[in-house]
Parts: sequence; C-alpha cells; structure tokens
Amino acid sequence: MNVGVFLEIRNLMSFIQVAELNSFTKAAEVLGYSQSTVSFQIKQLETELDCLLFERINHTITLTERGKELLSYAHNVCRLTDEFRQNIEETKELTGVIHLVAPDSVCEDMLTTNYNDFHSKYPGISLKFTAADTGDMFQMLDRNEADLMVTLDNHVYKSDYIIAKEEHIPMHFVTNRNSPLAKVKELSINDLLGYQFILTEKEMGYRRILDKTLEKMSLEIQPVLEVGRTDIITELLCFNDDKISYLPDFVTKDKIASGELVFLDVTDVKTDIWKQLIYHKNKWLSNSLSALIEYIKKAEFTR
Repeated sequence: MNVGVFLEIRNLMSFIQVAELNSFTKAAEVLGYSQSTVSFQIKQLETELDCLLFERINHTITLTERGKELLSYAHNVCRLTDEFRQNIEETKELTGVIHLVAPDSVCEDMLTTNYNDFHSKYPGISLKFTAADTGDMFQMLDRNEADLMVTLDNHVYKSDYIIAKEEHIPMHFVTNRNSPLAKVKELSINDLLGYQFILTEKEMGYRRILDKTLEKMSLEIQPVLEVGRTDIITELLCFNDDKISYLPDFVTKDKIASGELVFLDVTDVKTDIWKQLIYHKNKWLSNSLSALIEYIKKAEFTR
C-alpha cells in the first residue's frame, strides 16, 4: 500500500454503494453517476491503495479480503464526515449577543485561555464580559441585565437560580520564590503578618471570605495594594520577594509551574470557595446560550 495516500470521500461513498449493492449499475443509479464514473472511482481507489477491492467474474462482483477491510474503514470515515458537516451547520446557525458576568479573575482566565477557541467554534455568537462582585451579579440576573454568571464565593443555593455546574476551588497564600517564607514547611497566619500583602478589593468574593475568616481569629490584614486584576497581582509578586497574596490556584498555576511563585503552607486559615455557573430559573435558554453553558462547563471546570 502506498504511503501518504489521500482518499477522496466521494470515492469511498461510491465504494460503499457498490459493495452493498453488489453492482456497479445499481450503485451508479443510487449515486446519480454514470456507470463509467463509478467504475473509474473504484479503479482510482484500487490504484491509490495498490490492492484489488473486488473480484470480477462473469459479470458478478464480490469483495476481496482487502475490500472487506476497507468497507469497515469507509463506513467510519463517511460517518465522521457526516457528523462533522452536521456540526458545522449547527454552529454556523448560532448567533446573538450573550452577557456574562464574573469576578475579574474568572474573566481574565476565560478571555486569555478559552475565548479564541470558543469564537472559532461559534463565530456567530458575540460575548460581553462584565467584571462584578457576587451581589451585583445576582442583581443583574434578577433584572435580566445579564444572561449568565460565574461566582467565586461561598457555596450559593437559591431556589430562583439554576446551578449549571459547580466545583470547589483550592486557594493558597502565595509569594515570590525568593521570599524568606518560601522554604518554610508549616506556617501560621501570624508568621505572615509582618509581610506586605497585595490583595483583591474587599468586595470580591474570596477576599471578603478571607477577611471574615481572619476576623473570627481577631486578626486583620491591611494590604499595601488592592487591585481587581489578578494578573497584575501575580506579576507584582514575581518582582517583589517581600509581598504575599491570597489567590485561587487556577490564577497562579502557570507561575507556580514555572517556579516563579510558591504556595505557602498556612495551616490555620482555611476558606471554602466555590466556582458556580448560574443562570436565572426564568431565563429562556436559546440555542446560543445553551452552547455557551456547555462550553464553559467543559472548558472552565475541571470535572
């Protein structure tokens, strides 16, 4: 068999018809081709594959062993081709503008990691992203000013909302790899209080939960800088070995993997943070909105 053979789909489709009808004439009628065209297509396949596909004896044809083997492959190729064409037609028809609200860190992650892929799959769907805190997001859903929201907060369950997907989000205190704390195995929150913190704004979900957790311990962090964009926070940590932050693992994963930042093992502070994909129970789910929901469930959630 020749290496690097390119088989035309139409030739495979003709081959399937000839094999199943045991006739070049009947296959040509079904396909709307002349018999000579079908014969040429089969001959072309046999030449490209360098093997005989049919035995021709006294005006009857039967599949050779190679022909039987190809028939199975041909069915799979044609089935996958039909599925692909159907998917193209379905995604071409999806249009509209969808408004998604989420914390800054989620917006950043979705835009930098998955937006291009989503747009290539659904070019007719336009997305509007708005960064907001959890309370504002629920208000926007209630007023139908947003179609969908992603939270990073306490676990939320309210009867007026549908949770499409949810997962627990690991959080860590993080610092520069050259920080004096970087190699310490176990730390308490008191070990960190002599250092400077860069945190998200107080209104953001996991910052608010951290503050409440520390308040129960009669402690408070006064950050030297508050900024909504977590990409800025991680960059500042990379250039300052005396700064600490508290961030979701999905925000810091690349910097942790590269060794620029390290997790701090703070044993006495635990927070319960959830990422939830939510829409209002009365929201009409268009095909476009349903497509976005399914995409986010697969792309933005780990399980």
